[in-house]
Amino acid sequence: MMILSGDPPRSRVLTLVLVVIILALAATPFLFPGAKALNVAAKICIFAALVASYDLLLGYTGSVSFAHTMFYGIGSYAIAIALYGMGPNWAAVATGIVAGLPLAALLALAIGLFSLRVAAIFFAMITLAVASAFQVLASQLSWLTGGEDGRSFQLPELLRPGTVLISKNLFGFEINGRILTFYLVFAISALMILALLRIVNSPFGRVLQAIRENRFRAEALGFRTVFHLTYANCLAALVAASAGILNALWLRYAGPDTSLSFSIMLDILLMVVIGGMGTIYGAIIGATIFILAQNYLQSLMGVASKAAGEAGLPLLPGLLHPDRWLLWLGLLFIASVYFFPTGVVGRLRHGGGKKPAGPGH
Repeated sequence: MMILSGDPPRSRVLTLVLVVIILALAATPFLFPGAKALNVAAKICIFAALVASYDLLLGYTGSVSFAHTMFYGIGSYAIAIALYGMGPNWAAVATGIVAGLPLAALLALAIGLFSLRVAAIFFAMITLAVASAFQVLASQLSWLTGGEDGRSFQLPELLRPGTVLISKNLFGFEINGRILTFYLVFAISALMILALLRIVNSPFGRVLQAIRENRFRAEALGFRTVFHLTYANCLAALVAASAGILNALWLRYAGPDTSLSFSIMLDILLMVVIGGMGTIYGAIIGATIFILAQNYLQSLMGVASKAAGEAGLPLLPGLLHPDRWLLWLGLLFIASVYFFPTGVVGRLRHGGGKKPAGPGH
């Protein structure tokens, strides 16, 4: 189990759920034809890596950060501005990566060194202020970022939907640039999650958990807690910026609503709670549950509302109206917290029992 850093899922049910999710994502272009299914699968891959990177902070160090979408947006805007300004070529892609990732890491380093020496609430407030300022700055610099309209761009020819790599006549299905882009997103997201799994199972990751449990005791043992927390913040920022790059490449667009919106930060927090804090596997399950509900709950409610109306049931057609999907999503979230107080992974690890799950996988 070297690929899983010696830390495989600790129950058969959890292993089965993860295998089903990964196989379904890998086979989405062939099992679920259509643009919507492919978009949902790509979003799950991107957000699984993004949520895992945030859990490195929240679940493993206990640090609450509101700047994660800022790093996500830095990656998105870096690749968008490079491709918009330099044209659809691989040199522009490389430029966006080389510019975006170091910028995210440097900002994370500055925020960490400035605010992680004091109380955790100060770190949360600083990250919220910096993220809000960055969002305003991105909206104001319209000559660079496109302002509220964002930046649309073209991809290199190999990644374009019109580029046919394998003809449909050969295997019965067509492999084009869009599907290649999806597998690029899938592979890089998987590598980032595996890298984070390696980090949390390393001696460095154990120190992070020790700091979370008792920072003063960790300092007494000789660990430089500010260094470890800042380093973790930089690593999380790098993964978040990489996820932003993948998101921009998939959407062929970067803008405030898709990259810097505070609602994205709330979604990340919900996914972490649903999957379970302090577990990388929980990021995969949390992202899958939330994004599937976000994209298909409204359609399911429309079917249920129509069926209730045809059956002549009172009140139900109105309660199940598709426009009320946010209400039901909120109720589902509250129910998930009640029934899975340690997250879905925490419950699956203990066979559905009530024993609380500790940090880990």
